[in-house]
Amino acid sequence: MNRMLSAPRPGLLPRDAAGEPWLAVVIAVLCALACLAAVGASAADRAAFGWSGRLRAEATVQVRPRVNETGAVAAARAAETLSGVTGVSEAEALDRKTAEALLRPWLGDAVLPDLPIPSLVVVRLDPSDPASAATLSRALAEAGLDASVDDHSLWRGEVERSAGAIAALSGLAALLTAFAAACAVAWATRAGLAAQRQTIETLSLHGATDGFIAGLFQKRYGLLAAGAGALGAAGAGLMIVMARFVGGSEGLSPALPLAWGDLLILLPCPLLAAAVAVLAARATALAQLRGGLRLPSRWTLGGRLGRG
Repeated sequence: MNRMLSAPRPGLLPRDAAGEPWLAVVIAVLCALACLAAVGASAADRAAFGWSGRLRAEATVQVRPRVNETGAVAAARAAETLSGVTGVSEAEALDRKTAEALLRPWLGDAVLPDLPIPSLVVVRLDPSDPASAATLSRALAEAGLDASVDDHSLWRGEVERSAGAIAALSGLAALLTAFAAACAVAWATRAGLAAQRQTIETLSLHGATDGFIAGLFQKRYGLLAAGAGALGAAGAGLMIVMARFVGGSEGLSPALPLAWGDLLILLPCPLLAAAVAVLAARATALAQLRGGLRLPSRWTLGGRLGRG
């Protein structure tokens, strides 16, 4: 008897009693979705960090020419002035052809010839000690230039907030997925307990504790969830590899750049799935057993024979 209670045997709980193959499919699909959400969050954060870094490294200056001065001349003077400011690596005045090339994807060729384009200067800042917008504005004012400086802080803040929102939503999606998997395991555990009531009664009559019986279910569903989690992670990894090959060096798109290192995010999936399943199965089994599923402790085999 002690040897029987020391380790769970496969024969104690028939494997197909609670529809375990379907449970494995559900867990595998949920794990694949959780993995894709985590990889998507990582890619979005990478893209936002890259955009934010590029925005932080540059500033744009719009120059308004004075009377009897062309925009090109005013922009050239502004670029020359800003090139000597501490914290500026380079200042370049954009000619009309370059500005039109930037606007062409948005406006097309029809309206560009007649469109008044402002005189712009692109300022590349020193990454180690970038000049502030106030410093650039002061240098321009001292040079007698009428200009406005945009350090892209507004856009940078929007990008960083969007990245934070995506990360939060992805984390919430992962938590909801884990909750759904735990609910599925809890349902399977309840069904297994009901299907194996006679086996549980027999184990109880031979002295099995609630913890031992719950251990049978938690081991069964923990191993099942680990295998299903591995399959789900493998499926998600296959989709990532396909997207990486289809999208080229930037993954799906510059907005969602995938990297080979993202596959490392999938490695903990089987362990996490097993942990969720073990906790859900044990909690559900103990709650059911203590709620009256098992025979009362006073109903022992000797007492039963005595009453007979």
